[in-house]
Amino acid sequence: MAQNKEHIVMFPFMAQGHIIPFLALAQLLEKKKGCTITIINTPLNIKKLSSSFPPSSSIRLLEIPFKSSDHGLPPDAENTNALTPNLFFKFFQASLSLKPSFKHLMHNLVHETNGQHGRPACMITDIFFGWTTEIAHELGMRHAVFSIVGAFGMACYYSSCLHLPHLKAKSDETEFTLPDFPEANKCHSSQLSESLRASNGTDPFALYLKKVFTEAMKTNGLIINTVEELDRIGTMYFRKTLNMPVWAVGPLLLPSENGTNRAGKEAKLTPEACKNWLDAKTPNSVLYISFGSQNSLSKSQMMQLAMALEASSKNFIWVVRPPLEYDIDSEFKEDECLPEGFVHRIKTQNKGLIVEQWAPQLEILSHKATSAFMSQCGWNSVMESLIHGVPLIGWPMASEQSFTAKYLVEQVGVCVEVARGRSCEVRHEDIVAKMELVMNETEKGNQMRRKACEAKEILKDAMKDEDGYKGSSIKALEDFLTA
Repeated sequence: MAQNKEHIVMFPFMAQGHIIPFLALAQLLEKKKGCTITIINTPLNIKKLSSSFPPSSSIRLLEIPFKSSDHGLPPDAENTNALTPNLFFKFFQASLSLKPSFKHLMHNLVHETNGQHGRPACMITDIFFGWTTEIAHELGMRHAVFSIVGAFGMACYYSSCLHLPHLKAKSDETEFTLPDFPEANKCHSSQLSESLRASNGTDPFALYLKKVFTEAMKTNGLIINTVEELDRIGTMYFRKTLNMPVWAVGPLLLPSENGTNRAGKEAKLTPEACKNWLDAKTPNSVLYISFGSQNSLSKSQMMQLAMALEASSKNFIWVVRPPLEYDIDSEFKEDECLPEGFVHRIKTQNKGLIVEQWAPQLEILSHKATSAFMSQCGWNSVMESLIHGVPLIGWPMASEQSFTAKYLVEQVGVCVEVARGRSCEVRHEDIVAKMELVMNETEKGNQMRRKACEAKEILKDAMKDEDGYKGSSIKALEDFLTA
């Protein structure tokens, strides 16, 4: 695909869950394979990225102009973490306006005369920038799409977007089969994102996704942040359906970031304070709860989760954000969002930590006191959990996350689902039951811990590159570079 030491241009979509694995891939390509890397993004994202690399890195960052207010979005909204979910689609549509500037930027890169970085030979872009395939081929460059989510979840989401199989089901049926992916077994209508579930195939969202995915699949190959041995059903789907090379090169993880989150905000809970609190807890006694950088619970869901945590005997660390009903930048008001006196009682009992916005996730997941992770099943969080052998309690929220949860439950055996979606009703008694099932010495809990430890070894082996031994993901990366 691209020769060692050649120049690769990377263009992630403007969302933290997309930018992070692109950064990890860029660092791997530079450090392990000596590639020259240029990352393109909008000005505010580039500004945040500029402090993300070690001093030894020579990765180049280039800005592409974007003014969110020109598209009916709030000023300086250059990343999904600055937006409420109801504005995401408008943001995706606005990203189409980047095409002329990107084409101009790439033309300049290809025809640079100073020779410092060399002519770019390959372009790696986000699946939501499918229109870049045309530009790459016009410039005589090879192109690869990088899927930042796992192959199984992405395959289900891709197939659902293209075929909308729930529309073909009878009105009283809630289950369906994906026509080109029967290996996924039965899917449920509640596993579709709210936008897909509401789609009739001719609405703007469905038409946008079909266009984007159709353009993206004119690429020369697909790179996936996953591990072949754990995700073979998904990778085989794409090889069969797209008839192109598929390289599983994960898990692509960034190292811990010393108390600053990936959006550049200062942490309310430092890694040191977090470690001290966890050190005082017995092994496998703490539930970590976080729903990612752009998901919130509803107020009623938050209340039920708090009631469950208080009713259970488990210690916990809970990363909270303002409920869905509140402005994304508003202050978290515990007296309005949590049961009366909850925070005081939890502090008095030293039973839990309630942290606003962000916590040092890798430090928590790697600590022996952590027993399970209640998560939205975003792929970065899943990889970080499994690389530390921590099973999951899934509460998927959006896009492909319900399909990822399905994969973790049915294929890998490391997850149980407690709820599904931002608007579902959930009872605290059911949450307590799932917590105890996973965290206690039950047959299911022990089986999940064993499976999570097996997954940990598979993930670590995939990235090994020592003493002549190369793991499957390292081999796939080399195959990509020499294809």
